[in-house]
Amino acid sequence: MKIQNELKDQIIHYSKELRLPVFRNEYEDIAQESAKEHAQYEEFLLKLMEREYEERLENRKKELIRQAGFPSRMHLHDLKRELLPPDAVSKLPVLERLDFIKSGQNIVLAGNPGTGKTHIAVGLGLKACLQGYKVLFTSVHRLLTQLRESHSSRTLRQSELRFEKYDLVICDEFGYISFDKEGSELLFNHLSLRTGNKSTIITTNLNFDRWSEIFGDPVLTAALVDRMTHKAYLVNMNGDSYRVRETKEINQK
Repeated sequence: MKIQNELKDQIIHYSKELRLPVFRNEYEDIAQESAKEHAQYEEFLLKLMEREYEERLENRKKELIRQAGFPSRMHLHDLKRELLPPDAVSKLPVLERLDFIKSGQNIVLAGNPGTGKTHIAVGLGLKACLQGYKVLFTSVHRLLTQLRESHSSRTLRQSELRFEKYDLVICDEFGYISFDKEGSELLFNHLSLRTGNKSTIITTNLNFDRWSEIFGDPVLTAALVDRMTHKAYLVNMNGDSYRVRETKEINQK
């Protein structure tokens, strides 16, 4: 009994040092299961390692979701697809395969407010995290504020390097605020870093012909539109408000 307790203490000690929480918490249960099944030692060890791996994988997914900064958990399976604009309904089955991330393609969800743009963007981002991709969700206003701060503190290059490493960046609410010349150039340069290599999703309530209203520079606007839309998925999100119809349904009940 004393020897058994000493072995147990050593297992707990080394599992803590090696950061193996599943080994520490489940090795006895798995050992008992293996004994009942007359499993070989290698089978017991494999099962223990599998449990540890599964736990780490699950924790990594949770951490990726936390780091992404989503405003809420809006999953694709929560969408009432029959309420979405027709173009979204037809393109969503292709987009949710996430092949666009592997090929570094962009998505632009453009249309009037309340039609499900942010829900689709977040849903795709959440699914990407669950498949191990590194995602960032940000509003354009927040991103621009961070860029200005980085520019002032002379840490812009570090911000650019971090921004380039995300597999998917979601820029929400593009078009709700306009920029001055410095802001336009900062945003243009930052988004251009990802062109052709990594994926970006933009949600906007403005058609491309009105983007110059945000940037105030037709040449800069044309260059950004050209880069963002090259081989991109352009989804027409104009339609009846998704949120208004959901609210009406709730009130009718």
